[in-house]
Amino acid sequence: MLLSRRRRWQRWRRSRPFWGGLLAILAGAWICVLPLAPLKIMLQQGVAGIPSVLMGIVMIVLGLTTWFAPAQRTLAGVLTTLIATAALVLSNLGGFLIGTLLGILGGGLMFAWQPYAAPRAGEPESAEPEFAERSAAQSPSGTGNAESAVGAAAAAAPPPPTTHHDPQGAQP
Repeated sequence: MLLSRRRRWQRWRRSRPFWGGLLAILAGAWICVLPLAPLKIMLQQGVAGIPSVLMGIVMIVLGLTTWFAPAQRTLAGVLTTLIATAALVLSNLGGFLIGTLLGILGGGLMFAWQPYAAPRAGEPESAEPEFAERSAAQSPSGTGNAESAVGAAAAAAPPPPTTHHDPQGAQP
């Protein structure tokens, strides 16, 4: 039972930009909590406290959005990066630079994350296409010469597309 929970957690975590969302939540919490700290720690209080709390809350919401709606990761990543950069000016140097750096890193991770896609039916499963060409070019004795490697690479290369060939499959 514990193993199944762990596998479900890993599957859930890997199916979304988890680390980007976590960094955005941490950055938002850091920026949001700093204006509420004692006056000895604060650089400035008053009007600057309101945007700090609002920006922190928005960054926390954007981090949660990427966890529970991964399709919105691009917009959330861009907004997180912009808010973290704005917090540098509007919120005590962005939470003494820690909140800004966490927010920029989290927004970048959210924006860059791509869901795992299974290989398509026509694609080889090998991650290195050169390896397949090299192994095809070798003779049965395990050695290959340059001419057979060039010939095998030319034979394995797809034909050049015609003027009206669309690799996406759309019709002209």
